[in-house]
Amino acid sequence: MDIDLSILNPKARSLVGLNISSSAIKMVELSGSRSAGYQLECYAIETLPEGAVVDGNIVNLDGAADTIERCWRRLGTSTKYVAMALPTAAVITKKIILPAGLRDAEMEVQVESEANQYIPFTLEEVNLDFQVIGPAPSGADEVEVLIAASRKEGVEDRVACAEAAKLKPVVMDVESYAALAAFDLVRDQFPGDVGSMVFVLVDVGASAMKVTAIKGDQQIYNREQAFGGNQLTQDMVRAYGMSHEEAENLKRTGPMPDNYETEILRPFLENLALEVSRALQFFFTSTQYNEVDHIILTGGSALLPGIAEVVAERTQIDVALANPFAKMTLSSRIRPRYLLSDAPSLMVACGLALRRFDQ
Repeated sequence: MDIDLSILNPKARSLVGLNISSSAIKMVELSGSRSAGYQLECYAIETLPEGAVVDGNIVNLDGAADTIERCWRRLGTSTKYVAMALPTAAVITKKIILPAGLRDAEMEVQVESEANQYIPFTLEEVNLDFQVIGPAPSGADEVEVLIAASRKEGVEDRVACAEAAKLKPVVMDVESYAALAAFDLVRDQFPGDVGSMVFVLVDVGASAMKVTAIKGDQQIYNREQAFGGNQLTQDMVRAYGMSHEEAENLKRTGPMPDNYETEILRPFLENLALEVSRALQFFFTSTQYNEVDHIILTGGSALLPGIAEVVAERTQIDVALANPFAKMTLSSRIRPRYLLSDAPSLMVACGLALRRFDQ
């Protein structure tokens, strides 16, 4: 869903991927090219004030804007153009078939007419966008078109926060699409015919766990469960008498109290692995598939030590942490050791930064 792609010239302008998650602001800037390879120039993560973002909605605009500005300063770039994304749940998408050869204005009228049937709001209340995917399976005289619509407040709040931080939003994407763009870089790291393999992307965020099964270029299953890293944060708040923000920072930087691993972390990881296992059972019982080749962990909670081993033990499936930067060159400003632990939480921000290379 683009705000204004006309000012986004990949050759002329750099672009920062700006992800507003429920617990943190994450930014990524890339350079290079698709053909010659990408370089990670810089990235930054800043913790949001507690309750600033709830269910994907920005509740505390000032707090979010301040955190975005702080994150951008830490990034150390001069680039002010940003690509942002809406939560997947905030966007209604629908594929439709239209006659081939329509002019833009004609297609717009047809899209609006079709959208009225699928969107439970008036067109005045939504931002509506569409993109021609390609020829329709039915024949060359028709094309498949993807419609995307979201309530205007969601877009306007994100734009307002970025602008309050003195940044210039030029692209508004959808978080799931951005994550899948970065996932292509992760999948390329596996040997064999990855196009025929079933990958399950498990995004463990602060408040929700999103499970997406992918085969080839197709998403074949989606599920969201109300389980996330906030549960671990609350356990730490109760156990150690610290604030939410202190607990979030401690999770990232350490050092941890002596009883943390056995009494706090391990029970949380066991519960998380159980939730992943349940999600897989739902996938198997509701689709034609009965096996998975690889589980890829992403999101802030994928940074927890030992998570891959615990999930692999429970599911008996190969588990890897997502690192879309593994084959990129790194600028001298990047510390590889820190990047290795931060990479799984940067999938959406990386996917948004890749929008710079869209022609």
